[in-house]
Amino acid sequence: MVAAEAVLGLAQSGFLGGPQGIGWRLEAVERFAFAPRVVELVFERGVLAPEVLMRFVSYIFVHGSLGHAAFGIVILLAMGKFAGEVLDGLGLTVVVGMSTVTGALVFGVAVQQNVPLYGSYPAAYGLIGAYTALVFVALGRAGERQLAAFRLIGVLVAIQLVFAALFGADLSWIADLAGFATGFVLTPLLAPGGWAALMRRIRAR
Repeated sequence: MVAAEAVLGLAQSGFLGGPQGIGWRLEAVERFAFAPRVVELVFERGVLAPEVLMRFVSYIFVHGSLGHAAFGIVILLAMGKFAGEVLDGLGLTVVVGMSTVTGALVFGVAVQQNVPLYGSYPAAYGLIGAYTALVFVALGRAGERQLAAFRLIGVLVAIQLVFAALFGADLSWIADLAGFATGFVLTPLLAPGGWAALMRRIRAR
């Protein structure tokens, strides 16, 4: 993500690609972004071409601006550090990957307009979901109020609502929340002993 933004930022500033470099960001969005049309192609028409399937993942590497990229990458790093204190590398990879794919899929199904989805936020929200799940479990074990675990996502949703009121609604929040839900559900299973604990609960019932 950093490498992609460095190239696109330099091109947009005129340091790479000459006059054509200014349009590289728009070209990257057109080539790598996800859109509801992809869901139609894959699930209704059976198109399984690599250049179509890759859009379920490639969209998180393209951003609309330097600020858009910087904020998303910072969240990924910060939340990845917190979640990585419990999850191993494979667990983190699964959370990020599944949040990315699920965010795109839910966006594609829920949104009627063929608007593009791009940016690392569904993956970042997946890690926020992982962090929330870990805090939720820890509060439960300590006998404390578990709803406190949702403070961070509550603040972020409130910020999104403010921005929507000021600058117009951005439908990418659908993918963000889908990514959050994915990270929240998967993390207890991926944490050490998580699957065994789930099986014990199932057998007990």
